[in-house]
Amino acid sequence: MNRGTARVSGHALAAVTPVLAAGVGVRRGWGWVLRAASFRIAAAATGRTAAGIAVSSHAEGTVVIDLLSGHARPAHGELRVLGEDMTTASGRAAVRARVGVARRSVKPQPAVRIRGMVEHAARLTGRPASDRDLLVAVIMDRLALTPWAEVPMRAAPELICRRARLAAAAVHQPDLLLLDSLLDDLVARDVAALADAIRDLGRDTAIVASGCDQSALGLICDEILTLAYGIIVRA
Repeated sequence: MNRGTARVSGHALAAVTPVLAAGVGVRRGWGWVLRAASFRIAAAATGRTAAGIAVSSHAEGTVVIDLLSGHARPAHGELRVLGEDMTTASGRAAVRARVGVARRSVKPQPAVRIRGMVEHAARLTGRPASDRDLLVAVIMDRLALTPWAEVPMRAAPELICRRARLAAAAVHQPDLLLLDSLLDDLVARDVAALADAIRDLGRDTAIVASGCDQSALGLICDEILTLAYGIIVRA
């Protein structure tokens, strides 16, 4: 090997390019969401990765986020997320452990409280109880949820519910935070407040967000891609 040639490790490459797709197709019951999509989501010059994928429906966004989070398998093509091969079961399992997913709409148990939702997400990490307690306290404080800790999710304002879902997705300090239409269907003031919280989390982790509201995505993303006719292109 030439001593003057630097070798980039797989983990280093994954940090620079969290998502790399070539000819990816994924099907939903009503047809193809992605047909032969080739795209790359990479770190900006600042070293921060925050990319948006503008979609025409929330259902499309959910399919894309499921694909990137390892909850769906590409029907064809090549896809790497965080350096893992998403066409293999082991690659998808590895990614599921390293990402966090916050969705616009989730149906929690009727009596679940905000702290309980975040604690449940922390328990899924398998970390010791002392570590989980600290992680929960940190993310609750960071997202200004501590005063709402004992409020049932069904009784909380929509903005607080979405902050709670964001906290549950980020409590284990993931390498990649995936947002499934989280900024859609909010009043402007709440969009701005939630975007501020997401940008703060983006200092520590890469972010990929789907959504129908391209202006809202622009508040948190350095670049925006558009899904149209099964192809992802630069907006």
